Amino acid sequence: MFWIGILYFAEGFPLGIFYDLFPVHFRQQGVALWKIGFMSLLGLSWTLKFLWAPAIDHYRHHRRWMFAVDVLMGMVILVFAIKSGFGPWVWVAIGAFTLLSATNDIAIDGYTIELLQKGELGLANGLRIGFYRVGMLASGFVLILSDYIGWSGAYLCAAIILCLLGTACLRAPREHVIQKQDAIAFTKEMRTIFLHPWALATVLLFLLGTLWLINQATEWSKTTTAFWPSAFGVAALLLVLSVSAKTAFKKDEQPETPGSITQGPMFGTLMDMVRRPYFAPVIVFILIFKLADSSMGFMIKPFWVDAGFTATEIGLVSVNIGLVLSILGGILGGWITDRTSIFKALWLLGLFQAISNLGYAFAAFVMPTGEAVTMIPFAHKLMIYSASAIESFTGGLGTAAFLAFLMAIVNKRHSATEYALLSSVFALSRSVAGWAGGFGAETLGYAPYFLLTFFLAFPAYLLLPWVKKMIQYADNQEDWESH
Repeated sequence: MFWIGILYFAEGFPLGIFYDLFPVHFRQQGVALWKIGFMSLLGLSWTLKFLWAPAIDHYRHHRRWMFAVDVLMGMVILVFAIKSGFGPWVWVAIGAFTLLSATNDIAIDGYTIELLQKGELGLANGLRIGFYRVGMLASGFVLILSDYIGWSGAYLCAAIILCLLGTACLRAPREHVIQKQDAIAFTKEMRTIFLHPWALATVLLFLLGTLWLINQATEWSKTTTAFWPSAFGVAALLLVLSVSAKTAFKKDEQPETPGSITQGPMFGTLMDMVRRPYFAPVIVFILIFKLADSSMGFMIKPFWVDAGFTATEIGLVSVNIGLVLSILGGILGGWITDRTSIFKALWLLGLFQAISNLGYAFAAFVMPTGEAVTMIPFAHKLMIYSASAIESFTGGLGTAAFLAFLMAIVNKRHSATEYALLSSVFALSRSVAGWAGGFGAETLGYAPYFLLTFFLAFPAYLLLPWVKKMIQYADNQEDWESH
């Protein structure tokens, strides 16, 4: 558990640099807002990290990956300490920094899954949530230092911290030895996928989802005529060609078997996952389990503003105190998960997570919004403060159980790739929920919408029988492979 704290502090710190240091520094230099906003596109590395996660699984040596990318991130930050001004080099440097940070995340997540036993996943995820956010907060202290020792000094401190973290990660316990399957050649993998339409359909759906994630940030579809019709048209054409090619071969003339697809270097892990029993309902569960929480999350701050609260009150109660409570909730949720079971913790803590939405729904029914509020009654303040505290704490409870579930169903043979894929699926649902939340609150109003989010928690409960079977299947697979 000590190393979980170190590793996830090391994972959270670079993200804090990206979101806290760079925007403030560049704005102080007079950089235009649109350029600072454009910088967020470079954060796509964290979203698309599943694309190169197979390389981590193939070459392994997670600790060496952590050390190498931390030192390289430190060197990138050192460039900011030495150079001044804002030019094309900045985009290259930040792009390299986010790519290295995302690679660090892959290595840490894969290493952690292999390191932990099933009975440790709950507490480990509670600590993971806490120290990840502490790492992000640490970048805030570096930001404060910039007022006293200048930006060069602050960046130098950040570079030293990154190099120290890399050295610490290298000292973590040695990775377990895991026997790898022999991979087929890339060309043979592509041929096998093309000759099996169901496999090609899976890959095309995966690639279209990846394209959607990229388009969310780049908005190519707004500037390119017939963007999505062209993408789906190409996918449909490839499927037609795949069906035609398959029928052109006799069964005894096809040298590749469907099972060999799971040994491919590019899409092998994806193919292995989709062939497992109960995969489809479990993916839907991952998409919607946190739906109630994420649907309301993006609308909480606007509700505070429209209710008349100041930025100071929002920052102190909803952000700072909320952060502490979510960390405490994560630790308690992890403790409960380890002492009951992942399955019981999912439905029990998920229920607490959903019930907390009713606090905000009640506050929104009682409190006026959209008016010039000069004096907020103490009772109303107490009401929303309580709703915020409960929502933050129970959000930590549910997240700890949910992350333990994701880690539990991952095959340790290629843990880095599988966890990167599953976490990207979760990130996809969070993005869609946040986008839809704006329309829901605008159309229904805060109170009815917050009440609606409570009921959004329960469709996931219909999938719990398959979730339980998947956990049992993962346990049996792990026992079989360990012997």
